[in-house]
Amino acid sequence: MAMKIYGDAGSGSLRRVSTAAKIMGIELERVNVDLFKGESQTDEFKSRLNPHGLTPVLEDGDTILWEASAINLYLAEKVNSPLVGVTREERFQVLQWMFWSGEQWRTFTTTIFDERVAKTVMGLPKEESLVAFAEGKIRAAAKVLDRHLEGRKFMVGNALTFADIDIAAPFSQAGRAKFPFKEFPNLVAWHDNLLRSFPAWAETKAEVDDRMESFLASVGMKL
Repeated sequence: MAMKIYGDAGSGSLRRVSTAAKIMGIELERVNVDLFKGESQTDEFKSRLNPHGLTPVLEDGDTILWEASAINLYLAEKVNSPLVGVTREERFQVLQWMFWSGEQWRTFTTTIFDERVAKTVMGLPKEESLVAFAEGKIRAAAKVLDRHLEGRKFMVGNALTFADIDIAAPFSQAGRAKFPFKEFPNLVAWHDNLLRSFPAWAETKAEVDDRMESFLASVGMKL
């Protein structure tokens, strides 16, 4: 029986898992959870899958696992994937950047997405001071990335790892949420290389774009 992954096609976090699964050759049965309709906020979803009401969630028999990074590490262990790094040193560097991405990077891009996109959809006013704060944090983190990526094609070593996938995730909503990524040429060049070099990353980008643009059009919203 195929493992199930619960999520919304417009989610950058689901994209991290679906991309990694494609690259690792792992079959996942997609179970759509419409975040815009609040389907992850039901009592059933929270009691059975994720008490936080968030996606993606992996179901593998009796195993229920949430958080995209944890899911990817779980899947990688099943197939001994090099996405975790090849050497011991690389594996710890990959984990370093995965943890860094969660604490210093994606949390602030999520804040801006919520303010600029989600609140616009809901007809709520943006907190401009919060946007400014998050943008400052993003720029500070992007400077670190831009320096690190000078002369590099990948975050760790000479091949794609989860460090790349985790850090690339905010590009899923960069245009809609207007993240200041274009100010950092090495960061942009690195991400462009991922799109050119890994069909799975380009395919899941198209899926996210189609879902988001279709939804925005359905509510008469143009960002």
